[in-house]
Amino acid sequence: MSNSLTEIQFDIPFDKIRADHVEPAIDQLLAEARSSLEALVGSKEVPTYANTLGALEDLREKLSHAIGVVGHLESVATHSELRAAYNAVQPRVSEFFSGIPLNEGVWKRIRAFSDTAEAAALSPVRKRFLKKTLDDFRRSGAELKPSQKQRLLEINVELTKLTTKFSENVLDATNAFQLIIEDQDGLSGLPASAVEAAREDAERKGERGWRFTLQAPSMMAVMTYLDDRLVREEMYHAFALRASGGAFDNTEHIARILALRREKAELLEYSDFADLVLEDRMAKSGQKAWRFVDDLRSRTRGAFDEENRELEEFSGTEVRPWDLAYQAEKLRKERFDFDEEDLRPYFPYEGVLRGMFEIAQRLFGIEIRKREGVPTWDEAVDAYEVLDSDESHLGSFYADYFPRENKRGGAWMDSLITGERRDDGFSPHLGVNCGNLTPPTAGKPALLTHREVETIFHEFGHLLHHLLSRVEVKSLAGTNVAWDWVELPSQIMENWCWEREALDLFARHYETGEPIPEELLDKMRRARNFRSANAQMRQLGFGTLDLALHTRFNPKVDSNVIDYSRDILQAHSPVELPANHAMVTAFTHLFSSPVGYGAGYYSYKWSEMLDADAFTRFSREGIFNAETGDSYRRSILEQGNSAEPEELFRRFMGRDPDAEALLRRLGLAA
Repeated sequence: MSNSLTEIQFDIPFDKIRADHVEPAIDQLLAEARSSLEALVGSKEVPTYANTLGALEDLREKLSHAIGVVGHLESVATHSELRAAYNAVQPRVSEFFSGIPLNEGVWKRIRAFSDTAEAAALSPVRKRFLKKTLDDFRRSGAELKPSQKQRLLEINVELTKLTTKFSENVLDATNAFQLIIEDQDGLSGLPASAVEAAREDAERKGERGWRFTLQAPSMMAVMTYLDDRLVREEMYHAFALRASGGAFDNTEHIARILALRREKAELLEYSDFADLVLEDRMAKSGQKAWRFVDDLRSRTRGAFDEENRELEEFSGTEVRPWDLAYQAEKLRKERFDFDEEDLRPYFPYEGVLRGMFEIAQRLFGIEIRKREGVPTWDEAVDAYEVLDSDESHLGSFYADYFPRENKRGGAWMDSLITGERRDDGFSPHLGVNCGNLTPPTAGKPALLTHREVETIFHEFGHLLHHLLSRVEVKSLAGTNVAWDWVELPSQIMENWCWEREALDLFARHYETGEPIPEELLDKMRRARNFRSANAQMRQLGFGTLDLALHTRFNPKVDSNVIDYSRDILQAHSPVELPANHAMVTAFTHLFSSPVGYGAGYYSYKWSEMLDADAFTRFSREGIFNAETGDSYRRSILEQGNSAEPEELFRRFMGRDPDAEALLRRLGLAA
């Protein structure tokens, strides 16, 4: 049987990969990787970079690629057979990769190489790779006793199983809900775009009336515009209680994940999980991350309280969670005469994509072309290639931006292949952007909200970080960087969604081709920081909850994890949360992978601080200044993890970050 998963092919044959390929392929690649590992450990050759660190990189490559492709498909085109196969192989792969740093023979060989003359003379990037490898091995248990190593391996495998199940439960719980409105009068307040999409969705499902789901475009329309308060309340509770009970209950999974992470940190002699995972990030420790979050909260609280007083006065009644977006939108419309829906006609998906590509081309000297005839996992997926100014192939990517029931929610970027240095340059990279944007309808193209436009730009920033990478060590290339640095390249791209010069490239009426009228653009800009303190406090709430769960939560003395989480989020909420509020059971950022954003959610605000400051150089020198764009490309996008993030920032800005830049941009500081 031909099995496409056993070899790395640049044009991945997604149309040929079947669920019954998964286990045979992974078993074969595991056997090959184990054999290579045994050869590495048993080698009698003098340790060199090539036969030690290089060999270690090589032996993981095919297996990493295969499990990455299967995991990607499980995220974008899942079905019961694929899910079963993925769940069957995940623990085996986790056990193998987790076992490498625990292998005494590998550890001895790496340390032996580190003492050689060749190691002392390594290039800066390879020397950094050696140091990081030694540090990673220690943090992964290389110096533990044999019994401790065995326990750590068991923890890592169990975390893989639990976090995979957590993610599956969230997807299944999301898909289990639908809301059908049969009477057209019940649609009062909804914009025409949402009504049309709900009608077509109902028809596809064989339902009468209009169908609404917990997918972001559908849910946000209901919560923001629907006049029927009882329906908004029903939708709110359905979303806030996802995976908190019934067949898809994640409550016990969270408790177990947290317990295992605590035990892992203790085994490795760290005070808590935050100190373990943050040691290699910009924050360095949980304490410093706490100080960052606490400082931002204290500087946001005054404006937050004032915004909430204003909304309550405007509403004239108690604002409940299901009223929040609805009343806030009404206040925004009254204050600024601005309705987000007025922008939709100016953001047709295809035009936004073309404009985004044009911006990247102007800034970074690249060209982006559509590819035809490339196999994909769904007919809605497009493929593109990225060429440098000399026509060399930098990389390619897939774009999968619309929701499906066999696809997880949210938006993300993944790297599928990382290129390597060759005699003629670098081999090309391969990546993917995914999202769940407002889909097209029979009568209209996909017309996006401005926030959805920002989302596309955000994920494309991650993709550029991968595709433009020029780091010779794959493990240090692209987005393989500290998680409180990785969001800088993504978040900085959102800034171009607010600039007239950039908007004119893509924000054009889908029927007339006219740009956004100056009056409407002015309203959009004036409304930019509307309730910005609330938006910031919401993110700080998530960051605080994350840090608290991973540094302070004690199941023996604290309330259950749902109540504990609710209390923390309540302190950051503008309204009283329901007693059964259970957002944490669907908090995939924290619990859908063994580490993920666990103890690292603060990274979004940390990186936002960096991006707000870094964009000031573009604002000063010109948002399409080619020299500035080239400097950003060479200093940051190409560099991956080849140097400390602080050093890369200084290369671009000529100084350390200005922590006030974020507050100034949000209108929370002078």
